[in-house]
Amino acid sequence: MAGFRVRPLDAGSWPDFAGLVERHNGVWGGCWCMAFHPEGLSRTKDPEENRARKESRVREGGAHAALVYDGRVCVGWCQFGPAPELPRIKHRRAYEKDLGALPDWRITCFFVDRAHRRQGVAAAALDGALQEIARLGGGTVEGYPEDAEGRSVSASFLYTGTVTLFESHGFERNRRLGKHHWVVGRTVPRAEVRDGRTAAS
Repeated sequence: MAGFRVRPLDAGSWPDFAGLVERHNGVWGGCWCMAFHPEGLSRTKDPEENRARKESRVREGGAHAALVYDGRVCVGWCQFGPAPELPRIKHRRAYEKDLGALPDWRITCFFVDRAHRRQGVAAAALDGALQEIARLGGGTVEGYPEDAEGRSVSASFLYTGTVTLFESHGFERNRRLGKHHWVVGRTVPRAEVRDGRTAAS
């Protein structure tokens, strides 16, 4: 993670986020990281509509992500948010089958600039997301990563993260979703600001 810095996605950092997405043709066919929000992707598959909806959400405080920077350039992100903000998770039917209670927060997807993959960007993004969750009050956090151990999987398909990545940040496997995906979880304590510094309570 050396050399990277992380900041939250907000109106001020929107141009950096948008620049990264635009460098990759809208990401996954023009998704603009809208797939997990309540409204989902544009029904007409219009990338510009997805972009406008995402920007509106960001400016209204209805979208969260930790952005990773290499110098001044945004090179990756980790999307997170309260469960109602990100209801459209993958394997939803299997997830709801054995559902006890919804988590306070969900971590749904990662994206890393093609020129910065396998350099620790996803780990920095996850660390940044957990710090933001702590700053915003903490609570129970779920992720839905893929178990890629012993398998050859293209990094571009691991957009929900890997089980190994989450476990390295204190998450534990709760239950399986399909053949290779898992629900993983942990509790993040609320952070307190003391003398300008952030500390876990």
